[in-house]
Amino acid sequence: MNKVEPIRDTNKIKEIKTILKKTSYRNYMIFVLGINTGLRIGDLLSLKVEDVKNKSHIIIKEQKTSKNKQFLINKNLRKEINKYIKNMDNYEYLFQSRIGNNKPLSRFQAYRILSAAGKEAGLDRIACHSTRKTFGYHHYKRYKDVALLQKLFNHSSPAITLDYIGITQDIIDDSIEDFNL
Repeated sequence: MNKVEPIRDTNKIKEIKTILKKTSYRNYMIFVLGINTGLRIGDLLSLKVEDVKNKSHIIIKEQKTSKNKQFLINKNLRKEINKYIKNMDNYEYLFQSRIGNNKPLSRFQAYRILSAAGKEAGLDRIACHSTRKTFGYHHYKRYKDVALLQKLFNHSSPAITLDYIGITQDIIDDSIEDFNL
């Protein structure tokens, strides 16, 4: 199995947003919420309207770690969320499957959606975890605070965090770029 990558190019992020918005506003919002919060796909898919409506933070118990997590909904994300949930009831899942009544989208279907959008944008190693890695990669590039990201991701060491978001590979690639014997 290939390792999924963060989306490093902000133009590709915009392209994927456009691709997803064309197919479904729900699909677009999965991507937007993922790249702006760094939450795992399972945690995103389990969110209900009541978890984000009129809230300053998304507060969850992570499925993978069982740890409590609180994530600020900034003003830009708030605008997107409010537009998306405008006609939804509090008890509804944010990202519903088209099969059944008020059933959350499956992880497999989320994978298919994000992978297909990535391929359409010319990116091969894009999947559900790419949204979390993209958040981490761009957060690190902006703030250069690996300790903060380590805490956000609940990683045990800075090295794991840097490898996870693809920074270690970037450093290796840069060191080899002009290397010649």
